[in-house]
Amino acid sequence: MLHETNSYIRSLKFALQNNSLPSFSDVIDADRRPHGEHERRFNALVCNEIAAVIHGEEHNSRDIVIKYRGGGLRRISETHCSYDCLQYPLLFPYGSDGYHFKIPICQASSDSMSTSKTVSCRAYYAYMFMVREGEFNHLHRCRQLFLKFAVDMAAKMESERLGFIKLNQSKLRTDSSIHLRDGLRSDGDRRNLGKPCILPSSYTGGPRYMHERTQDAMTYVRHCGRPDLFITFTCNPKWVDITRELFPGQQYSHRPDLIARVFRLQLLKLMDLILKGQVFERAKCHMYTVEWQKRGLPHAHILLWLNNKVDANKIDDFIFAEIPDPALELCSTKSLKKI
Repeated sequence: MLHETNSYIRSLKFALQNNSLPSFSDVIDADRRPHGEHERRFNALVCNEIAAVIHGEEHNSRDIVIKYRGGGLRRISETHCSYDCLQYPLLFPYGSDGYHFKIPICQASSDSMSTSKTVSCRAYYAYMFMVREGEFNHLHRCRQLFLKFAVDMAAKMESERLGFIKLNQSKLRTDSSIHLRDGLRSDGDRRNLGKPCILPSSYTGGPRYMHERTQDAMTYVRHCGRPDLFITFTCNPKWVDITRELFPGQQYSHRPDLIARVFRLQLLKLMDLILKGQVFERAKCHMYTVEWQKRGLPHAHILLWLNNKVDANKIDDFIFAEIPDPALELCSTKSLKKI
């Protein structure tokens, strides 16, 4: 089928036809843990996941190299329109174009396309991963291959963001930059200062981003004292919104896109209940962080500062656990056994 529908298959040489390729494998031993570290941090995963290991000190290109049947090599960058179909021929059997920099934005209110603005990498793949009623999306049925594709495209998004920051340093860096001041104060040669590439606080997960979030948290503590409530909200893979969308034979670990979307909606619903519904009375301020567990599910840690302190007796009005009597509450007993 691929030979008939994909023009790249007919013109390129298969990697299996190259006998000079080295044969090696990387092995990660989960039993060997660094001395002094928390033991549970290095526990083995309980579900099959795919991850990307990216060197943080150097920004190397993630180009792929293709070899033509008649001879000759060519490098294809990750932002080339043919990258997706060349890297994943089973996902794109017709050799259709993927993401590139020159995809214009089409306004939903009109049929005209904006030539001044283009689609971002994140928006493009969010569109591809979206679930639409009545439309068949083969990506959601590819299991491990879909996971690899999603991780690869996430790395492409990060690479695009970093590339944009690197090319727009003149808008981010000023003469009063802390790095430049530190360099001028030192006794070293000014010619060795180089051209520092500043990662702004708008880059999620970067040092400045994390520093600003930490300062926000410390400001809350300085003005409002210690938080009154610490709430942990965990994703439940048995939520109806998740199980209803899984295909026969699928597990929740096969659909990270579905897990992320449902959990975010449930988290926003919970925060709306707490802040607007005021189930714990009025909150002065709040903050939360989302983490992903080793079983492939996210959870959120929420801190709340309340106007009126909650005493221990009131906690039982919101949080309690009891085993129902099967003779009196059969439905509740069945629901408890499913958890």
